[in-house]
Amino acid sequence: MASNVVTDNTFQEQVIEASKEKPVLVDFWATWCGPCKMLSPLVEELAGEKSEQLNVAKIDVDENQAVSSQFGIMSIPTLILFKGGKPVKQLVGYMPKARLLSQIEQYL
Repeated sequence: MASNVVTDNTFQEQVIEASKEKPVLVDFWATWCGPCKMLSPLVEELAGEKSEQLNVAKIDVDENQAVSSQFGIMSIPTLILFKGGKPVKQLVGYMPKARLLSQIEQYL
């Protein structure tokens, strides 16, 4: 399963509410962001490999500024893992897949 694209309007339902059932990893990105483009395939791989334990969502910070400012996104890519309706882990910048996985594994 690939990641869902969420917006300011769908964030509450698709991330906050959904994370009460299963953790949701949200990729805050933008089309002009080079490191975001490098991270994106890793996030997609993770979405496929961990689909039983994890939902993955992407949100374009340029088009969805309400959610971005709500969570204080200052630089991208930023990944935030939501569990139980709350953010439990925030990761900023590009990182190899193994490191990304080691950072979120304990929450799955």
